[in-house]
Amino acid sequence: MKQLIECVPNFSEGRDEKIINQIADAIRAVDRVKLLDVAPGKATHRTVMTMVGEPDAVLEAAFAAIRTAAELIDMSHHQGEHPRMGATDVCPFIPVANISMEETAAWSRKLAERVGKELAIPVYLYEEAQPDKERSNLAVIRAGEYEGFFRKIKEAAWRPDFGPAEFPSKSGATVIGARDFLIAYNVNLNTKSVRRANSIAFDIREAGRVKLDEKGNKMIGKDGLEVREPGTLKGVKAIGWYIEEFGIAQVSINITKFRETPLHSVFEECYNSAYRRGQRVTGSELVGLVPLSAMLEAGRYFLKKQRLSAGQSDAELIHIAVKSMGLDELGPFDPKQRIIEYQLEEAHTKLVDMPLQAFADETASESPAPGGGSISAYAGALGVSLGTMVANLSAGKKGWESRWEEFSQWAEKGQGYKKQLLQLVDEDTQAFNLIMEAFKLPKGNEEEKARRKEAIQAATRKAIEVPLQVMELCYQSMEVMKAMAEHGNPNSISDAGVGALCARTGVLGAHLNVRINAAGFSDKTYLESVLSKAAKLEADTIKLEKEIIDLVNKTILA
Repeated sequence: MKQLIECVPNFSEGRDEKIINQIADAIRAVDRVKLLDVAPGKATHRTVMTMVGEPDAVLEAAFAAIRTAAELIDMSHHQGEHPRMGATDVCPFIPVANISMEETAAWSRKLAERVGKELAIPVYLYEEAQPDKERSNLAVIRAGEYEGFFRKIKEAAWRPDFGPAEFPSKSGATVIGARDFLIAYNVNLNTKSVRRANSIAFDIREAGRVKLDEKGNKMIGKDGLEVREPGTLKGVKAIGWYIEEFGIAQVSINITKFRETPLHSVFEECYNSAYRRGQRVTGSELVGLVPLSAMLEAGRYFLKKQRLSAGQSDAELIHIAVKSMGLDELGPFDPKQRIIEYQLEEAHTKLVDMPLQAFADETASESPAPGGGSISAYAGALGVSLGTMVANLSAGKKGWESRWEEFSQWAEKGQGYKKQLLQLVDEDTQAFNLIMEAFKLPKGNEEEKARRKEAIQAATRKAIEVPLQVMELCYQSMEVMKAMAEHGNPNSISDAGVGALCARTGVLGAHLNVRINAAGFSDKTYLESVLSKAAKLEADTIKLEKEIIDLVNKTILA
């Protein structure tokens, strides 16, 4: 599964469209990165850009943008309403999919080191990338702003993490780090009262509310600070406001730690607080984009709350999340437009998006792809889909209500295998296409021949690794079919058996692709390891398939 990170650099230029466009073009020029938004502000004299992509590509795009900003922006003439200390004022990396915060922070440190070394710009790390928590807060780092940094950078406590300890007047300094994704989220209420909305906001937000004494005055502690009663949700900021367009009050919320405090938990806390106060939550809305994981987790939560199997497709989980939280109350919710990962999908049609007839026709055509590798992955996906179906049927079987959670867990496992195998349907074809492209490279001189040979070997290795991964996933997925053959709805046990047969086909078919592609690879040590692993997978699969079919036949014949 691809790792994805978001990067949201803030540039100290919000008025000159030519400069803004040049910085944006530097990002667009990098492959595997999508520039999602460019938001200039004239009063702040600042532009916020949002890009998403694979980590190494995002690093390249961010570096190109920082370099371009340093070349085009002269901070000695900059004036704006927003605090700032450099041409690229701040550049956070944010984990989106299949990547940890620790990994994301490591990528941001790589960028910081490169900016300091190659561009001679002083760089300060912040948030999760900064090991010294006394200087991890952006506001603390930026205190004194551009004008004060000529002196501040000379202080021992404020020596940059990377780059020179001299403050360049043209580019200024840059803050680079890693933080969690911020979800901007509004909850709709059946009231126009901002005061009532604020009461809910104070209940849920981490900062809570200021305590009052018996006379209604703010309570002050011995330290001279206001005494606060914390709210129920960590990493949540909230306030009430009135939306004239819809004639309702909302709780306007920023979720700064959505992994710790999920989207659905925020909705539920608002719902409960409103109910206690005699109000009702009528729906909610997302402002901007949301990670797919947040929507899937919400869908699973609401299905489990209904004691239904959460082992559903992504599309169904998103539908449940939208309807449960009323995300379409004020306007349509289009997952393709609102979910980050879907924004990054390629414009061309994927094999797995084709109708069955079209997929079969494409396979049967004179084109060599999709071939046996893609079909093997698809066979595996169909196999585990059958196992997942048995799990979902078992979860809903009358009289088995006490076991719904057991089967829901198996269905969720099956959906995970299915998703990965479907992705490999296209990846196998892409791997084949890479080999074809490598063979088309020029070979007019020794340098070109060497480059072509290297490209062919790299593409061939990819063409070996993809079907090997298909083998592994198909074999692993058979745990679902075996569990269903042993414990699932006996009326559907034949489906578990057919699923095992499909998984076996996926393993054996992918093994053929591993072997045929291995013939063109030169690293014999690598091949020995891969072919040994593949042979064992095939043998283990045949053995496991027999166990499953025996279980199926035993039940059918009973």
